[in-house]
Amino acid sequence: MKTSQQRAKVSARPRERNSAALKTTQRRRPRGLKTRRAILRKAVNLASLEGLEGLTIGKLASGLRISKSGLFAHFGSKEDLQCAVVDAARDIFVEKVVRPAYEFRGLKRLRALCENWLSYGEGKVFPGGCFFSAASLEFDDRPGRVRDQIVELMKKWLGNLEHAARDAQLTGELKKEVDVRQLAFEIQALAMGANWSSRLFRDPSAFRMVRGAILHRIDQATGSVQSRE
Repeated sequence: MKTSQQRAKVSARPRERNSAALKTTQRRRPRGLKTRRAILRKAVNLASLEGLEGLTIGKLASGLRISKSGLFAHFGSKEDLQCAVVDAARDIFVEKVVRPAYEFRGLKRLRALCENWLSYGEGKVFPGGCFFSAASLEFDDRPGRVRDQIVELMKKWLGNLEHAARDAQLTGELKKEVDVRQLAFEIQALAMGANWSSRLFRDPSAFRMVRGAILHRIDQATGSVQSRE
């Protein structure tokens, strides 16, 4: 029979093994996250050029020169990969467009959101132009998780424009009769038109023309146009 001391040693072994495994996992986790970020950045760029449906595990593995099984360790299915890519594109969009505008309030924030979006599109943060303009058109009639995710993010973006406009209205910077939801819709429609013209026609003046149109529309909402006439 085992003594109480021997039993204590035996019972401690699984805990020691678990502790060692945990330490190994903790050491690998930062490296795994870095690898996942690199995979997603490549995937976002590919998807911006070829669409989310054109993005496959096989094509991405080939582009990254890693095995399909290595990618499956990060993404269990094509849909999981697509959803992760949309999340990665969102993070980039927030960093480039939304967050910098939030140091301002009201009309300044609205103008900053518009200017940041146009700079992001014109500067080709994604090689295929605005990721969400393309994804919105690609998935507008395709039900499923990816579409739901895109819809939710686009609603949040329009909500950012509306909220900034409403704040400007409360401080008297925008006219009271302005429909802020309508204004946000028009700004987004113009911005998507810039991306469309830039990509389809390779029009180098698209963003310049739309920048002028958006600023003119905001001036109309503030009453600046009338006051100058």
